[in-house]
This record gives sequence, C-alpha cells and structure tokens, in this order.
Amino acid sequence: MAAHDRAAAPSPWIERHLGLVRAGGRILDVAAGGGRHTQLAIARGYRVVAIDRDVAALAGIPSAEIVAHDLEVGAPWPSSGSFDGIVVTNYLFRPLLAALPGLLAPGGALLYETFARGNERFGKPSNPDFLLRPGELLDVVRGRLRVIAYEDLTVTDPRPACVQRIAAVRETIV
Repeated sequence: MAAHDRAAAPSPWIERHLGLVRAGGRILDVAAGGGRHTQLAIARGYRVVAIDRDVAALAGIPSAEIVAHDLEVGAPWPSSGSFDGIVVTNYLFRPLLAALPGLLAPGGALLYETFARGNERFGKPSNPDFLLRPGELLDVVRGRLRVIAYEDLTVTDPRPACVQRIAAVRETIV
C-alpha cells in the first residue's frame, strides 16, 4: 500500500456519500495513507480511527485516533467496538474486505472505492490479487447491507483507471 500525498484531494465518491454516516459518528479510515479522508471526516465533525501500516504521514492530524497496524499479517484487530462508517479507497485485501460489513454498527455506512479488473491496461495495480472481480463489492454486501450507490466503470480523471465503488448501509433493526 502506497502512502498517499497528504495534499491529495479526497475522493469525490467519498465526499458525496460521507453524509450517509450519522452526524458525529465514529469512522474507520482503512489504509488511511496520508489521511485525506481522515481530514475530510474530521472537518465534517466525525470521530476518526485512521489505521495504516505506516502512520508517519498521519502523525500531524489533530483529533484522529491513529493506529499503526499491518492489516495483512493476521494479527488481532487493533480497535474495539463497531463503527458508524468505514472508508476504504485504493486498497484491497480480500480477507479484510469480507469482514468489513460485520464491523458496522446498525445504520452504519460502508464507503469503498478501489481498482477493478481491466485496470491492468492502464498500469498499476495490474496484479489480479489487487483488482476487484466484476461485481465483487456487490457480492460482499449482498444480504448484509443495503446498497445506496454502486459503480463499476472506467474513469479518466485524474488518470484512466477501472474502478468499483459502493456506498451501502447496515439496516437498523426495527
């Protein structure tokens, strides 16, 4: 996972759907990189747990709970409780992907965007282990979350890429 430039703009997908998370809720920013989504969420009044293997770029972000943890080594999950929102961009580790819906509190939102098959024609990532299969995000949430928005497409801005993205919520039990 590459560190993101702290100055990088937040994903428009995340910006558009962040309001699905209840006001003031607790958000998990997975593979937070430089913290662009952590900063966005804090600016909008959320409490954020930012997790990444390398947290050096996150150190200066006030109000965030910063967790240094390699998600891919099989170590126990480092945070307790559930989350009102989970944000993931440009990261895929399938064992974690399958577990994310279970980390959401009732009413919680999963906002996920990463590279999909077909991206190999544009460069990296090109390894199928790091590219979502067609409909894979839908398969992960099926029967567990209600899909609010989903896309599987080729984008051109800021550079050409094949992506899948989903915004889905865990229904509250009435």
